[in-house]
Amino acid sequence: MTTLKRTVPLGIALVAGLVLILQGFVPHPVSGKVLTWTQSWVVIIAGVSILLGVGSLVQAHATKIHRQSRGWFYSAVTLGTFGLTALGFFHPKGIEPGGPLDWSYQYVMNEMSATMFSILGFFIASAAFRAFRARSVEATLLLVAAVIIMLGQVPVGAYLPGVPQVATWVLEVPTTAAKRAIILGVALGSIATALRIIFGIERAYLGGSE
Repeated sequence: MTTLKRTVPLGIALVAGLVLILQGFVPHPVSGKVLTWTQSWVVIIAGVSILLGVGSLVQAHATKIHRQSRGWFYSAVTLGTFGLTALGFFHPKGIEPGGPLDWSYQYVMNEMSATMFSILGFFIASAAFRAFRARSVEATLLLVAAVIIMLGQVPVGAYLPGVPQVATWVLEVPTTAAKRAIILGVALGSIATALRIIFGIERAYLGGSE
């Protein structure tokens, strides 16, 4: 029975992965229908996953509140705000401008986000101060590049000869090259992970490493 529970998901992953890979290289109406059918199932599975996530969220925080565990007050706030947000969908205006969800987003979510980002600014400044200490050649280059970029982004930098041009060059050439290298690395890693899942090498999603 245990073998069957592992073999069936591996077979589904293999077939689904190979079909979708071939679909991208086969310009045929049937191929398009397969893609449409798959996307429909993805939407259905995502909806079910959201319901499971909501149930898990409510269960975890309700248990924490019931046991009066440490930080249970925050769990109560989480469930309370979740309930109010859910009730907003049943309001006549719903998500329309001026409705409860729009009001909570504009005057609660945005304000809290601005507060969090303003606090993070101090942590970023502190981390930058520690990271930009010129203890090595690499750290010195990082410090110089950071100073040039910061000067190029503020009005006073426009009055310094050559600084805006150098800042633009750093952003367009070395930074773009580094971004492309990272994107290529992520893409290759994603392809390798997908192939490992398709061919049954990676089985962590089955609940174990074997």
